[in-house]
Amino acid sequence: MENPLITDYYFPSITILAIVSFLFISHEFPISEATRNKDDSFSIDLFHRDSPKSPLYDHTLSYSRRLINCLMRSFHRAHHISHHLQKHNLSYSSALIPDHGEYLLRILLGTPPIETWAIADTGSDLIWTQCKPCIKCFKQKYQLFNPIKSSTFKKISCNNGTCDTLERSSCDPSTKRCSYSVSYGDGSYSNGEIARETVRLSPKVAFQNITIGCAHQTRGTFGSSSSGVIGLGGGKSSLISQMGSRIRGKFSYCLVDFSKNLTSRMNFGMSAIMVHGKDVVTTPIATIQPSTFFFLTLEGISVGKKRLDLLSNQELKNSVQEGNTIIDSGTTLTLLPKELYYNVKSEIQRNIKKSTISDPEGVLDLCYPSLSEDKIPIITMHFKGADVELNNANTFVKIDENVTCLAFASSDSISIYGNIAQINFLVGYDLEKKTVSFKHTHCGA
Repeated sequence: MENPLITDYYFPSITILAIVSFLFISHEFPISEATRNKDDSFSIDLFHRDSPKSPLYDHTLSYSRRLINCLMRSFHRAHHISHHLQKHNLSYSSALIPDHGEYLLRILLGTPPIETWAIADTGSDLIWTQCKPCIKCFKQKYQLFNPIKSSTFKKISCNNGTCDTLERSSCDPSTKRCSYSVSYGDGSYSNGEIARETVRLSPKVAFQNITIGCAHQTRGTFGSSSSGVIGLGGGKSSLISQMGSRIRGKFSYCLVDFSKNLTSRMNFGMSAIMVHGKDVVTTPIATIQPSTFFFLTLEGISVGKKRLDLLSNQELKNSVQEGNTIIDSGTTLTLLPKELYYNVKSEIQRNIKKSTISDPEGVLDLCYPSLSEDKIPIITMHFKGADVELNNANTFVKIDENVTCLAFASSDSISIYGNIAQINFLVGYDLEKKTVSFKHTHCGA
């Protein structure tokens, strides 16, 4: 079944760069203490946006509806990423339809600190939030950040070197201050000034002089719960990059299934990664622009003992494009090139030998009634130098009590390794060595 969402489907809503949104809330949600180690490494909690512990949790929605919403956001996000890559002259094209990310963390912004919910997104860089005075802003129901009340807020002048190196920045001739302007595919935008501010990942883990955007003019269907964007990508303006030598380019996360009332973890620094041992597999990060995204090289996929290479033509197998797949915690599904997807789908059908049914929501392509786990073949992702053997929960999702579907989809734009495939793996990034490592782990234990 051709999925229309991957081709020319358009949703009019937008919520920022696939999105990393700030949610300012009151202190009735106490910030959790980060776990610190002797070498200044630390760990913090992550919350899936649809888990009961999230401020975005909607108790009126069923588990099935929340899952479907996650799956739909995957397609919207793929459109955004494809558009971003197209602007960098890479061979991907599609309409821009960004949407929410998936995992939230709690941070503190400014001095005195304001508690903030942020979606942890490895697919964006720029950090911005709505600030007073908001000349023309979208409505938000939580506290608006007031830079005048923060003793650590510092505006950046035009002659500051930071202004020249940031994407989307320029000099405002009227104020002689560094400004930024971001626009999105549906006409939404954010304009404001570039500044430096203190960001705390817990009351005792502070990063000073973090470059952020302070928005005074915004427009778009961002939603009243959101207040801005924070990026954890690989670009210079991301929070990961700005942490600098404190974390030595090393971070990891361990994601739990959002249906469980458990907490995921994100780790920063040398000892926080802890991705080692005989069961660890490691693959290189390809050096490709834009540096925002983490590009891996997918060579093929095995279904059971049958290996299916990315390129079926024997003469082309040695010419697999480096960095052909983005690993992204903000995308739920794993999206594959059409030929590889349909080969994987056919081999799964050959292994399961049961009649398929249609997804009642029309989102996923391969579904079965009441599929038991012992019928699901082992699926292995063959990244360059790393064979990642997936669990059943990484490959199939239960849409409702009687429908189980493959958590992969075809894409004619970009290949993305999504977060369902990463659940119960410790996924470690070493940006100094330019590697990503995977280790089977019971996350949330």
